[in-house]
Amino acid sequence: MSRANGADIKPGETFLHVDDISLSFGGVKAIQSVSFDIKKGEIRAIIGPNGAGKTSMLNVINGFYQPQQGTITFKGETRREMRPHHAAKQGIARTFQNVALFRGMSTLDNIMTGRIARMREGLLTTLSDVFFSAIYFGPAKRREMKEREYVEHIIEFLEIEAIRRTPVGRLPYGMQKRVELGRALAMEPDLLLLDEPMAGMNLEEKGDMSRFVLDLNDQFGTTIALIEHDMSVVMDISDRVVVLDYGRKIADGTPDEVSANQDVIDAYLGVSH
Repeated sequence: MSRANGADIKPGETFLHVDDISLSFGGVKAIQSVSFDIKKGEIRAIIGPNGAGKTSMLNVINGFYQPQQGTITFKGETRREMRPHHAAKQGIARTFQNVALFRGMSTLDNIMTGRIARMREGLLTTLSDVFFSAIYFGPAKRREMKEREYVEHIIEFLEIEAIRRTPVGRLPYGMQKRVELGRALAMEPDLLLLDEPMAGMNLEEKGDMSRFVLDLNDQFGTTIALIEHDMSVVMDISDRVVVLDYGRKIADGTPDEVSANQDVIDAYLGVSH
């Protein structure tokens, strides 16, 4: 799969930069002239009150929304706008605030869908069972076995071997969020966007998810940007934090710097959420 070459970008250098991004829906200004960067190898948190523009910003980064103003630079390539297929080809994957899985399919099959974009013979998966059985041999068979092996590694990493054959619609919410993370990982992302990965989880589930995020970052060097409301999680796992409020950036820095910022305290930390 063709991707922009980011191999010459070293850890700690700017991996993605959003510059002067503005996004409006009719008369509603969702994002107003926001700029920030994400450095290769870091965990970058995006926080703010409800309606601050956080999810809209992720949707701009991976091409679901097209901004009216500004540019996005990823791996040294600058675009006026990013399209979803460009984002996927360049190595950007994401999870969503609301779980979006195939509820009747097993955990294994849901995660396998994340490999489709990387399978040269992916067209074969659209054929009927009868026709498929007649031509399914040789390179296509070997490729599918290789992809399944990769997915099995993800299942092992996320410690979900016991539910690999279970339809995801039968799983508790916390496990569904873990499966969705697995599907995103199946794309082998260079930049992983997580939209409220801890939402709806109990304390134990949050601890597990935090551990997986840290392990992805530490062991595999995956660059991660996440939206998260739980400030204890943000403080524990983030390298830097950008804060949005009513579509504007009001702070940017380390977790300690941001938590001490009076504008952030007034807009977000000092209110119940």
